[in-house]
Amino acid sequence: MPENVRSMERALDLLEILAEERQPVSLTELASKASLSKTTAHRLMQTLCARNYAVKTADSRYLTGPKVIELASYHIEHLELYNIAKPYLTELYSAYKMTVYLGKVVDNKVVYVQVIERKALYVREEESGIGVPAYPASIGKCMFASMSGDEIDELLYNHPLERYTDKTITDPAEYKKVLMKVRKDGWAIDDEEYLKGRRCVGAPVYDYSGAVIASIAINGDLEELSDEKLPIIVEAVKNTAALVSKGMGYLP
Repeated sequence: MPENVRSMERALDLLEILAEERQPVSLTELASKASLSKTTAHRLMQTLCARNYAVKTADSRYLTGPKVIELASYHIEHLELYNIAKPYLTELYSAYKMTVYLGKVVDNKVVYVQVIERKALYVREEESGIGVPAYPASIGKCMFASMSGDEIDELLYNHPLERYTDKTITDPAEYKKVLMKVRKDGWAIDDEEYLKGRRCVGAPVYDYSGAVIASIAINGDLEELSDEKLPIIVEAVKNTAALVSKGMGYLP
């Protein structure tokens, strides 16, 4: 077994011991329960503490750290969001027979929590749902529009806007204006910015604290999402996102 894999397994063993004990654990106890030398256990615990997966108490014992709680909350939120959104997404699909997405942004890529396809009605989980670059996507715009000005500047500095079609927005100043409009209007559009002949309309989903945690979007061709049909579909997407937000505890 490669050494880096062995170290990861040992670190996870220590983390599981901390979680099972539910009380501060000494280094000696940790090393004994994990069948490790104190030197190895100390080195691994230093790494876990540095990453906030563990914390060291004043009397040199160890507890699980805030990062563990943070990761658990992400998992719980994902399951809750998935279950609350599913019936509303199905309704939206049934009304318009276009592909419907529930997604968020991870590492500047859209990650699909749920997808209801037009050709075969099924739900796809996040693990297989890595999607398009975030900045041309309506889901990405909804998520980015909730960020502060400094966060947006940092995003645009670290991720230059690549051109995919002749409609892709590649000027940072213009893109920031688009995000301001999204924030004001409560919805976003990918207007052939990633694929020619395709439009995608999205609206943000909020949690109980008012934070944007995801976005709901619907994708179609230029006939399905024509200028004439667009206002009706935009309202349907916004209403769907509002219902999911309410289910997540958001009170406007």
